[in-house]
Amino acid sequence: MKFLVCISQTPDTTARVAFTPDGKAYDSTGVTFIMNPYDEWYALVRACELREALGGTVVAFHVGPAANETTIRKALAIGADEAVRVDAEPTSAAFTARQIAEYARSENFDLIFLGKETIDYNGAEVGAMVAEHLDLPYIALASKLDVEGSTAIVERDIEGGVEVVEVPLPLVVSAAKGMAEQRIPNMRGIMLARTKPLKVIPPVPVEEFVSVVKFTLPPPKAGVKLIDPENMDELVRLLHEEAKVI
Repeated sequence: MKFLVCISQTPDTTARVAFTPDGKAYDSTGVTFIMNPYDEWYALVRACELREALGGTVVAFHVGPAANETTIRKALAIGADEAVRVDAEPTSAAFTARQIAEYARSENFDLIFLGKETIDYNGAEVGAMVAEHLDLPYIALASKLDVEGSTAIVERDIEGGVEVVEVPLPLVVSAAKGMAEQRIPNMRGIMLARTKPLKVIPPVPVEEFVSVVKFTLPPPKAGVKLIDPENMDELVRLLHEEAKVI
């Protein structure tokens, strides 16, 4: 089987949030970047587990500049067999989705994995766009996935329970918590990653319909007011006058 795992690079979870003076981009000064955790811990690891059980190849796919190759090599160290990098700075979810779809179109992948979202933009848009470009089924927020023959059995958490669906392959799926357990690259994996193939390809042109006008930080949160539980009149007053409850 052939598995494509789409990986993105995001700021570390502890990184500060700040924007450039014009407000049009994230200020990355002094920021440490990592592989998006949903891509790494769940999508990539589950693809490697299925490859180990069923045979085949795992390809890690990334859209980004050469500076991001450290992140790609980590995917190879975790277990991907090879990697592909589109030599372009991603400008939108639509741009990224088009790059993935155009590469996948001729490669006949059985499963295309993504994390459920990136931890910087939290857009959760790319998976659905890829599936639309390729005219494939799409399952979002999957917490478990097994393959039986040419069918995927997918579980995802819903309000009050778990939904189980059967979907014919090929399939695009976004992975959420529960899909797999995080793997730490071992020394052998790190050494092998240095020799695994990493192919660089040019981007395909994409007509952009959306552009960033400005990023702004939310207003600071107001302080918490503690009210004596016996003073209900004051609580009601504050709810009406400050919390704007009508």
